[in-house]
Amino acid sequence: MPDLLVKPTQPDHENCIVDITPESAGWKYVGFAVHQMQAGETVRRCFEGRETCIVVVSGSAHIETEGGTFRSVGGRRDAFDEQPPGAAYVPANSEFTVEAETDAEVALCTGPSNGGHRARLIEPADMGLEERGDGTNRRYVRNILPETESADSLLIAEVITPGGHWSSYPPHKHDTDNIPEESALEETYYHRVNPSQGFVLQRVYTDDRAIDETMAAYDRDVVMVPRGYHPVGAPHGYDSYYLNVMAGPRRTWIFNNDPDHEWIVGD
Repeated sequence: MPDLLVKPTQPDHENCIVDITPESAGWKYVGFAVHQMQAGETVRRCFEGRETCIVVVSGSAHIETEGGTFRSVGGRRDAFDEQPPGAAYVPANSEFTVEAETDAEVALCTGPSNGGHRARLIEPADMGLEERGDGTNRRYVRNILPETESADSLLIAEVITPGGHWSSYPPHKHDTDNIPEESALEETYYHRVNPSQGFVLQRVYTDDRAIDETMAAYDRDVVMVPRGYHPVGAPHGYDSYYLNVMAGPRRTWIFNNDPDHEWIVGD
C-alpha cells in the first residue's frame, strides 16, 4: 500500500499539484487531481470509463463540455468563504475543458462510470449545507454530489471544522460491502488550513491495526483512506477545510462508528 499522506508537488506544465490515480493509490475507484491555475490557463481532459466532478474550490472558471458550456463557475475568494464552490458533472468518455477566468484552484474528482448521465452544472442552491455534531464535535458539511443526485460512483462533499474541534468523529469506517449494514467506499481528504501555516491531525486505523497511521496534514496535503476509521482534529487557532471524494462498488454511504467510541453519540 502506498503512503497514505500525499504531499503537493511543484506545479507541472498544467499547474497540477496533486495527481492521485487508482494505480498510484493502489486501489480501484477514486481518482483525484488539483490544478492551481492562473487566469487564462486551460486544462483539457477526457477520462475513458470514468465520470468527473469538477470542483472550483476557489476563483472562477469556464467549463466547456460536449453537453454544454458553463460560464463563470464558482467565484468564492477561498475555501473558507461562506458560500458554495463551483461544480459541474461530466459523464465518462466525454471531453471537457476548464479555463480559469480568474486565478483558480480546481479539483478533478473521478470514479468508474458507464457514461449514462448528462453533463450538468451543479447549482449552488442544490449544495445543501448541514451542521453535524455538537460542542467541540461541531462541523459544517456541504454536499456537492450526494447520493440523491445522479452519478454512477462518485460521492463528494466539503467540510469546515473550526479550530479546536474534531471531524469525521466519532471515528467511523465504510470499508465493508455489506448493504444495508455498511458500504465499501474509498476516500480522499484534500486538506486546506486557515491560517495556511497550520496543520491538522488525521488518524487512519483498522480494527486489527493492520493500518494504524497518525499524520500531520498541512495545507494542500491529501490523506488517502483505503479502509478503516479516519478522524480529523483541528488544533486551536486553525480552521480546517477538506474536500472529500468517495467511490466504491455501490454508490451509498453507510458507515459504522468504532465501537470503543460509540458512546460519544449517545442513544
